[in-house]
Amino acid sequence: MDYTKLIDIAAYTIPSLVTGGVAYYFFDGFVKNEKSRRRFLLHKDAQKNVLPIRLQAYERMTLFLERISPAKLVIRVAPGSSNDKNDYENLLIYHIDQEFEHNLTQQVYLSDEAWGAISTAKNTTIQMIRKAAMKAENADKLREILLSELLDREAPSTIALAYIKNEVSELF
Repeated sequence: MDYTKLIDIAAYTIPSLVTGGVAYYFFDGFVKNEKSRRRFLLHKDAQKNVLPIRLQAYERMTLFLERISPAKLVIRVAPGSSNDKNDYENLLIYHIDQEFEHNLTQQVYLSDEAWGAISTAKNTTIQMIRKAAMKAENADKLREILLSELLDREAPSTIALAYIKNEVSELF
């Protein structure tokens, strides 16, 4: 074979391969940049639509935590006609569980940590009521014990509420 013909073929092929490689490199970079730009814009639009829903979920869980605060709970839920501590204990726990079940779907919009803090506050409040019921003779005494325990320490819902406020402040 003739070397000059081989050199002519290489002279045309090598520059076209280099040009094709450079074009591929820049085109690939452009496509990746466009894809990430579109993803960012979609994410930005989704955030704009989801943020009000998330804030509403945080508001509802704030209301839940306020409602299960032992001080507010014993004021809102009276012992009723019987002064039996077990009936009153069950009534308080029933109200907490009903509130929780009513707001159960809000966990979709909250972080796992926030939902964990809320669940822990709920369970700790129930535990606090049960411990106070073991010390009490009647429903009025149960209310008194719960309120006096809150003088010594913070309510579990207050701690969870502080966590939620911190998380909401990070959204902005």
